Amino acid sequence: MSYQPESITLYFKEGSSDKVYQTELVPSGEGWKVNFAFGRRGNSLQPGTKTTKPVTYEAAKRIYTKLISEKQAKGYSTGASGARFQNTPNESRNTGITPQLLNAVEPSELESLLRDNRYVCQEKFDGKRILIRRDGDKVDGINRNGLIVALPQPLADSVAAIKVCPQFIMDGELLADRYVCFDILEHYYDNVRQLAYSERFPLLEYMSGEFSDQIALAETAQGVTKSSFFIFLKDRGAEGCVFKDKFAPFSAGRPASGGSQRKFKFCETATFIVNAVNNQRSVSLALYNQAQELVPAGNVTIPPNFPVPAVNTLAEVRYLYAYRESGSVYQPIYLGPRDDVTPHSCSTDQLKYKTTEATV
Repeated sequence: MSYQPESITLYFKEGSSDKVYQTELVPSGEGWKVNFAFGRRGNSLQPGTKTTKPVTYEAAKRIYTKLISEKQAKGYSTGASGARFQNTPNESRNTGITPQLLNAVEPSELESLLRDNRYVCQEKFDGKRILIRRDGDKVDGINRNGLIVALPQPLADSVAAIKVCPQFIMDGELLADRYVCFDILEHYYDNVRQLAYSERFPLLEYMSGEFSDQIALAETAQGVTKSSFFIFLKDRGAEGCVFKDKFAPFSAGRPASGGSQRKFKFCETATFIVNAVNNQRSVSLALYNQAQELVPAGNVTIPPNFPVPAVNTLAEVRYLYAYRESGSVYQPIYLGPRDDVTPHSCSTDQLKYKTTEATV
């Protein structure tokens, strides 16, 4: 049997993001290697390899196939247009509807945002980002990648029971079987994305009169109440808060920097790959570094109310900070499994490192 080299170029375009990912399966000495390169389209690509040493063809082929599958699951496609999920198994599930993603607020910016009346403040919820689309009796969940996903049946029934508006797309966070909504993209067959947030949110407030116990409206603080609301959330142990420009339209995707909606975390969270199951209900964590190599990130104990996650599954973990020298996270707390992101989004770029104190 003859083994042939393979290569593929994948594209991803959303908002201001226009990326290219190339990977190849090539012979090297007496074995085979899987190399890759990635970056913004039109710019020089950053190279790397998944195999620091040559491996058998069978092993390299598995790595190559898995890498392509993971990228396609994230929305990359073979079409040069960069249309999400084009020519992939998820194409039929793709709605083209994605949420507005948030960049972080630096501590130095916090006081200004709390004082600026242009911004409202809401809680940052620790759940799964889900949009809900309703058209008459049909109700769909849409994940952050724009793919149709199942909703808990009680929630789907509650959405279908809202009489005041037969068609809408709302954005929010799924917390187990309960949903907290904080934005709306379509309302009664009208596209409201270009409306200011101060005009979109009242549409949700009006609809909330028919919300059941499965649906809640995000509490929103404005003006002088923002500082006290911020303190309340922090004292309660919330994950963080979100600042939203009340005059800004909805903008899908994540901007390169800044943005009209920003998040501030009271503690850090990240998604890790479970690399090994240890003794006494503990698992080892790992992340991909810039060279796309899997590196250790410490261990976390699994609470009794959670099953121990399996190797190669994804785990959401809260932590105080990470050590730059070792990459391990300090005071990790397991929050639960994560199934709405891909393994290659579990990178060291997520980590917030311990600040080095200046010495006198």
